[in-house]
Amino acid sequence: MKRFIEGEDRSQSTLFPERLDDYIAEDNPVRVVDVFVDELDLAKLGFSGAEPEVTGRPSYHPATLLKLYIYGYLNRVQSSRRLERETQRNVELMWLTGRLSPDFKTIADFRRDNGPAIQKVCSHFMRLCREAKLFTEAVAAIDGSKFKAVNNSDRAFTARKLEVRQEQLEESVSRYLAELDRADRDPTRVTEDRVAHIQKRIQMIKARVRELDDIRVQMEASPDGQVALTDPDARCMASRGRDTPVVGYNVQTAVDAQHHLIVAHEVTNVGNDRTQLAPMSKKAREAMGCDPEAAFTALADRGYFSGEQILQCAQAGITPLVPKTMTSNNRARGFFDKRDFRYQPDSDTFLCPAGQQAIRRFDTIEKGQKIIKYWSSACTRCPIKSTCTTGEYRRITRWEYEHVLDAMQQRLDDTPDAMRVRRRTVEHPYATLKAWMGATHFLTKTLPRVSTEMSLHVLAYNMKRVMQILGLQQTMQMIRA
Repeated sequence: MKRFIEGEDRSQSTLFPERLDDYIAEDNPVRVVDVFVDELDLAKLGFSGAEPEVTGRPSYHPATLLKLYIYGYLNRVQSSRRLERETQRNVELMWLTGRLSPDFKTIADFRRDNGPAIQKVCSHFMRLCREAKLFTEAVAAIDGSKFKAVNNSDRAFTARKLEVRQEQLEESVSRYLAELDRADRDPTRVTEDRVAHIQKRIQMIKARVRELDDIRVQMEASPDGQVALTDPDARCMASRGRDTPVVGYNVQTAVDAQHHLIVAHEVTNVGNDRTQLAPMSKKAREAMGCDPEAAFTALADRGYFSGEQILQCAQAGITPLVPKTMTSNNRARGFFDKRDFRYQPDSDTFLCPAGQQAIRRFDTIEKGQKIIKYWSSACTRCPIKSTCTTGEYRRITRWEYEHVLDAMQQRLDDTPDAMRVRRRTVEHPYATLKAWMGATHFLTKTLPRVSTEMSLHVLAYNMKRVMQILGLQQTMQMIRA
């Protein structure tokens, strides 16, 4: 093989074989994983087996299995079976584990049995970042995204889906019965084999109907009226840009606007984000180590708009920036909407487009909230009433804490690029994580185990980000400090 770079002879012996450490460069990310886990107090974090038993067969140290998982998630190898194979052929893993090769069941059981401890490890890494002064800006962007569960859409049911499925089965039975009637009237038109096939299909449909009846009983007992047969905690969730809903989980994240680190996350099986603004904002502020008395800004999209959540943020000293959701269709119908009525706080009245004063009439309670009703006595003789309302009076409603929403809207008007910052901050990590996960997002079932798996993904993402920001040597210094 002239004029080519030649490799070594496979059968050549060496007198002094190279050390395993010689294969791992000083700037290899696997060294960060090794230092990070070695610096952890695994017993304090709650890992089972950190203190060995006096009797019985020796077990693998939890540090070895934790290193194995962190390395796997950093390199997009999440499966326990694939991790087992990698320990037998991957030089980096041989170095990291000391040539140990646990079987896949041992690897999978470690993740299953140490979920809370693994989640604490993720939080511990955020604490190291906080101590390294990586969070100097008190701004976080919050968003949620749907991740697919280990549950086929055909094995997840809502009330509407169950109803449609039963209608389809009834139509099939009717079609088969009509074909059997034709066979009775004219046996020559339908063969005996076809009749036997139809009768078999009818029995299968009846069995399927009984299964659906059992599912309906389970659905009535479920708090949210949904049933998933493979992963009982997964739920059907609407997903933007998809014709069919996603059967999975709604993963909430808070990302700091400076370095785009995921400072807080939460896995839920609630399909909307209405109740997540205040909890995620508080978690983000705590994770970033911000003073509760100092200013902290939380950015979120329209899906998080909720008066109660915004009020909770304001009461906690958090400044939310969330665009208001427009639910009225008056503008589309050619009518004035609420934005055309200007509130006057000095007199507690509204000034309508016709220049009339809508005065306070009465208070009421709607969905647990105190709502104030306003209208003007001049509505009946107003010359532009046809573009305002079809009723006798145009009534305007105002929440008792509407001033909190008005102040937030004013802040949004003063910072027109707030939603652009939110989008470029929080949406990129989701795209990265889903690319790492592959076509099937989660590999485990039930909410606690999925939360553990998500913590490993977030930990791997944050470690890779910090290594890019600080460099490997400085990252290891940060961990050892």
